[in-house]
Amino acid sequence: MYDSDSFNTLKTHASRMNTPEFHLKHLIKDPCRLTDFSLNIPGFFYDFSRQRLDNSVRQTLNTLAGETRAKEKFVQMAAGNPVNPTEKRAALHTAARGFLNSGLKPENTQILSDIRTVARNIRIFSQDVHKGRITGTRKKKFTDAVIVGIGGSYLGCEFVYKALKPGRHPKINLHFLSNVDIDNFGQILTRIEPDTCLWIIVSKSYTTTETMANLTQVQAFLNRHHLNPEDHLVTITAKGSPGDDPSNPVLASFYMFDFIGGRYSVSSAVGGVPLSLAFGYDTFEQFLIGCAQMDRHAFQAPVQENIPLTAALISIWNIQILKYSAQAIIPYSSALSKLPPHVQQVYMESLGKSVDIHGTPLPCPAGSIVFGEPGTNAQHSFFQLAHQGPAFPVEFIGVLKPGYTGDQVTSKGVFNHQELWANLIAQTQALAKGRDHEDPARSFSGNRPSSLVVIPDLTPESVGLLLSFYEARTVFEGFMLNINPFDQFGVELGKILASGIRRQMAEKNAGTPSGGTPPDPVTAFYLKALFNGRID
Repeated sequence: MYDSDSFNTLKTHASRMNTPEFHLKHLIKDPCRLTDFSLNIPGFFYDFSRQRLDNSVRQTLNTLAGETRAKEKFVQMAAGNPVNPTEKRAALHTAARGFLNSGLKPENTQILSDIRTVARNIRIFSQDVHKGRITGTRKKKFTDAVIVGIGGSYLGCEFVYKALKPGRHPKINLHFLSNVDIDNFGQILTRIEPDTCLWIIVSKSYTTTETMANLTQVQAFLNRHHLNPEDHLVTITAKGSPGDDPSNPVLASFYMFDFIGGRYSVSSAVGGVPLSLAFGYDTFEQFLIGCAQMDRHAFQAPVQENIPLTAALISIWNIQILKYSAQAIIPYSSALSKLPPHVQQVYMESLGKSVDIHGTPLPCPAGSIVFGEPGTNAQHSFFQLAHQGPAFPVEFIGVLKPGYTGDQVTSKGVFNHQELWANLIAQTQALAKGRDHEDPARSFSGNRPSSLVVIPDLTPESVGLLLSFYEARTVFEGFMLNINPFDQFGVELGKILASGIRRQMAEKNAGTPSGGTPPDPVTAFYLKALFNGRID
């Protein structure tokens, strides 16, 4: 990409767009601006009219997409080609929602059979739990389930659960035990009843240190309450992993697959089991239909009409050319409060790379910082910097119909949801236009880019569209940057170092120092503070 004619042309465009006459306050005066710089499919509207680009920039970006074979690589991914070269794996999260069955290569058709088997098992299990055919040790129906997992083993599921909850009452309440922090475990214990709680352990390898530490706490908890693990434990893991060992019986076990990475796994059993328990399998299936709708659009739509590909191109323009180092995701919906953390992992773990697929250092690091908070909370938090500090692109998300349908009253003549939208529309305008003022402290430079995604409601289909949009956008961006968006070796070094420190702690707990290499002075200082409970 970096050596292409289009990339060099984009640099020339950037010089032009940085001149005063191309300030966003001028660009958005064009009466056709919204029509020309927005894309729409049923249930999903993408407005990028307030991005710092014009038709020439957009045409060059579309050419770049062709030069980098972004669409072709997406098709190869959906067909089951090994697009994860470092781990020699396919990336078939799209197959988990039944997308383009015929697009799979003949040798991969068994994959669909395996996925359907897991889906059928999820449907049967969730129905049996809801109808009381499956109960705990004391034959009481389950009312709660705790998902024990970290990273992609819970973030996507938590996002979807929180997003769907306002519009439907959960049949089973979900809780998320992700942090190895014992306070996370302690807080969950205050919200559940031991007899009526399921514990769902999510780990592909069943060796993840934090998850195994929490599993040990769960097993001790069950023992204290004289509850059988085989009546209360469910595993979601790889076939043949320690979590799939018949000598350690559990209530049920569901398989994860190597061809679905953790951060792309919410449409697999990782999300399917908890979400089906919470809302019923039919609701989860509707969510998959929404995911597949965006998958199909990403697969079929030409470059100039392709929403996630266009968003990926704009991200490359903002990061690689205009040199913005961060981007914010601001959903104007409290139900979508867990979307920013989910996208944060999908994006930063996928694209936070310094070398391409051949191991060659990139001219500049890929990816950027992603963060966010629901509006209007964000306006009273970090929008001071958004308007008057270092600029960063913002992606706003609006929901036309809220999940709450109860009685409402007006304040200042408008309903709460209307007030929310007044702020949403105003923020996009303020970032773009800015304001001149005789007092410099009250002056706003404007020319700060933003996009606006609009979904009609918080139905499962709409949430599925939103999730799949961010997945496809991330994948497209990775393909164009010629990096692998499916591995994550950056998480390993800290884990390796932690294992040595953990060993020193374990030796001290056991009172059996090994006499090996003593810890470095800084580590020794903090180990002493931890064991003494104070800093001297």
